[in-house]
Amino acid sequence: MPAPRSSSAARRGGKATNIPQVPWREPRPAPIVLVSGPEEICAERAIAGVRTYLRTEDPALEVSDLRADDYEGGSLLALASPSLFGEPRLLRISGVERCTDAFLAEAVAYLEHPQEGATVVLRHTGATVRGKKLLDAIRAGTGGGIEIACPAIKRDDEKADFAAGEFRAAGRRIQPQALRALVSAFSDDITELAAACQQLINDVQGDVTPDVVERYYGGRVEVSAFVVADTAIAGRLGDALIALRHALASGADPVPMVAAFAMKLRSMARVAGSRESNAALASRLGMKDWQVDRARRDLSGWNERSLGLAIQATARADADVKGAARDPIFALERMITVIATRAPYGESVR
Repeated sequence: MPAPRSSSAARRGGKATNIPQVPWREPRPAPIVLVSGPEEICAERAIAGVRTYLRTEDPALEVSDLRADDYEGGSLLALASPSLFGEPRLLRISGVERCTDAFLAEAVAYLEHPQEGATVVLRHTGATVRGKKLLDAIRAGTGGGIEIACPAIKRDDEKADFAAGEFRAAGRRIQPQALRALVSAFSDDITELAAACQQLINDVQGDVTPDVVERYYGGRVEVSAFVVADTAIAGRLGDALIALRHALASGADPVPMVAAFAMKLRSMARVAGSRESNAALASRLGMKDWQVDRARRDLSGWNERSLGLAIQATARADADVKGAARDPIFALERMITVIATRAPYGESVR
């Protein structure tokens, strides 16, 4: 692992910092880990990487989550302090950019006396200057912390670097032309770009070529598919059917179209009914925090019955577009109608 930049020579946002700056793809634990910046998917990867690092060292790791913006006094020290058996502790604290006065005071005090065996991860998006006193203290070196910066990924070259890094981290190769095509297909959404990279990594054997990207996402197929899926899941039948026609006109293939619906509905079904925090549920299900958050937002207006109907309709459409029916376009329209109206097809068209 490359040595992280440290000492007063390290600079962040034009200001000197006295703590190591660690890449988000190479996270490691420390008494205090400041995960800063707005790019949520990178932050989630970093925090998950710290957890994996610690759990590999000791499977008995205790993991706790706190919200700095909804803080109960004394919680930080109580959760960070050693337990009866002295297991290592990981405390993940979100919402530091919205922290309460009580949390701010206790966190600054904690830096003076970090608990042995505890790793405290502080997530600050940088959206506000709230908590500046805490950030300044951490960056001055109080508490023996490190910083993992997660700046926004906006430019095309940054997105290409991100996607290339996904394949590199998995020990896989993607050809340059294929990389350009993939980034172009998902230029509007870094989280969908990450999901597409993972799908190719999991599905494709050998190098990822332009032909592979074309087969999966040619002509922005997958982007169009997710637009159609999002619109139908939101209950907007007319808009969803219009989006479907536009997607088909641009060359979308029915098979990946159905796959996009299936992926979103599967995520919705996995998180439905859980009262756990996004982080806790993501950890238990092996999902990313942003995937859990998106699935929960998609569940608005859904219930167990309507979700079951949608999943059944998608399974039927999957078989139909793969040859079980003569008209794959009708199969797509029927699936979208059931999902958008949340009713059986015979009832939804009356």
